[in-house]
Amino acid sequence: MVEYEFWNMSISRTQSRQAVCRMLTDAAEFQGWELDRLRRDRSGERTVRLRRKIIRMRPTF
Repeated sequence: MVEYEFWNMSISRTQSRQAVCRMLTDAAEFQGWELDRLRRDRSGERTVRLRRKIIRMRPTF
């Protein structure tokens, strides 16, 4: 069974699309996050949900 941890963030409409893309690329490349959901509401604010796998170590005998 795969377990995930989630990171929800809100991004204001004043940030450019290129800046948001760069921020999400950095989170994916250096921290292991992947995009789960991206929503944009009527006011232009973006709601982003990122996820990454939780790796649990099992004891070996």
